[in-house]
Order: sequence, then C-alpha cells, then structure tokens
Amino acid sequence: MKSTLIIFASFIFLLIATAVVHAQPGLPSNPAQAPIDGGLGILAAAGGAYAYKKLRGNRGEKEGSV
Repeated sequence: MKSTLIIFASFIFLLIATAVVHAQPGLPSNPAQAPIDGGLGILAAAGGAYAYKKLRGNRGEKEGSV
C-alpha cells in the first residue's frame, strides 16, 4: 500500500512538474511609442511645400518653352 501511494504521488508530481516546465513565458510589455510632435509636422509641411514648388516649377517651364 505504501509503495502504491509513493508511486501515485510521484506520478502526480511529474504531471504537475511537466506543466510548469513547458509553460510559455508571459507576453512582453508594450514597446515604447515614438512621439510625433511639432518637429515631424514641420518636416512634413516642408516636404509638401518643396513638392508643390517643384510641381509648379516644372509646369511653368513646360508652358514657357513650348
């Protein structure tokens, strides 16, 4: 009887131990977000103004040369 109890307790222990050993780690924390502030807005506005200038400049040259 005593050996059966030891075998049964060992079996239960091994079942629980395998579940703990194979457990997946927790989810990582949220990554730090990049702040989008005035600097990026100014850069986007400058790029838009440059593109508008290039577009208008190319149209003016085409109309004048033809």
